Amino acid sequence: MKVKYFAWVRERVGMAEETVEPPADVRTVGDLIGWLTKRGESYAHAFETPRVIRAAIDHAHVKPDAAIAGAREIAFFPPMTGG
Repeated sequence: MKVKYFAWVRERVGMAEETVEPPADVRTVGDLIGWLTKRGESYAHAFETPRVIRAAIDHAHVKPDAAIAGAREIAFFPPMTGG
């Protein structure tokens, strides 16, 4: 699946997107964040406070317990503000 990173998440990871193949026990967005965190220091830094990270699966906003099975794209970004 393709994983995209936006704003400071992208800056901390060091890339805008990548294709990953997480292990079978990674079933939710929260699991994916945990797995990514273990991939290295830059990921650990990007996801050091997972509760503030927002996610979208195939362009639909989701919660950390959302299943990732069948997802083509998962995006991670910080909370947004605006008016």
